[in-house]
Amino acid sequence: MAVFPPPARTAGALALVLFLTLGGTACSATGAKPDGGSTPKPVRVPAANADFDYQLGGPYPPSGTVRAVSRDRSAEPAEGRYNICYVNAFQTQPGEAVTWWKKHHPDLLLTDDDGELIVDEDWDEPLLDISTAPRRAALMDIVGPWIDGCATAGYDAVEPDNLDSYERSDGKLTSRHAAAFARLLAQRAHRQHLAIAQKNTADLLPRRSHIGFDFAVVEECARYKECPDFSDAYDGRIFDIEYVRKDFAAACRTWGASLSVTLRDRDVRPAGTDGYVRRSC
Repeated sequence: MAVFPPPARTAGALALVLFLTLGGTACSATGAKPDGGSTPKPVRVPAANADFDYQLGGPYPPSGTVRAVSRDRSAEPAEGRYNICYVNAFQTQPGEAVTWWKKHHPDLLLTDDDGELIVDEDWDEPLLDISTAPRRAALMDIVGPWIDGCATAGYDAVEPDNLDSYERSDGKLTSRHAAAFARLLAQRAHRQHLAIAQKNTADLLPRRSHIGFDFAVVEECARYKECPDFSDAYDGRIFDIEYVRKDFAAACRTWGASLSVTLRDRDVRPAGTDGYVRRSC
């Protein structure tokens, strides 16, 4: 039996009529059968250019114009919105979660040639080892139930973060490893009737259909000149979060009429706390 780490941060699915009112689109995604075949699974993808709020630092009531919200998997969905469930699928959370992984699944943490953990130093998050099929399967025994929990809570979609962790792996992981694990995540999400977002990682756009991504959540696509590529790939169904005001202004000038663009503080603090920033265009 798998033992799961505590949630990182501090209900039923929306009715179809409510979903259509919010401007979403129903589509059929391919999920895997136990026998290895496939079967159509209906999921709801978000509408293009829907006003979006990125609430990973803690949930709070969204403003009346907001139609889509992303929250940590430990939080409840926002009533009456298109809800995206954040899951840190390719790295651990920092702090006590690292201790949990070391205690229960040290073999699933990526290490260098000296046996030391390979860590995303910007966020102090050790990378998970997705380098082999058996390890990916073992990780799905842990991450898969998190996705199931998102569905049970009433979310519409899942956002698996750190798809690009292979870029920080000191050469131990490749984009092929990331795509293989992401495909397992997409299959699990679709079996639960959840859409799944590609998180950043423009290099994997050519593999999006094979993986099974339905839309995208992109940080700073204006800053890194990636908005056109993501917009073309997902027919405008992308949520762009900018953290610098001049990048946000540039994104609004160029993409504000067709894409969902949101300015947030880098710590995505809850409304009412010091340092909170949120604007949309």
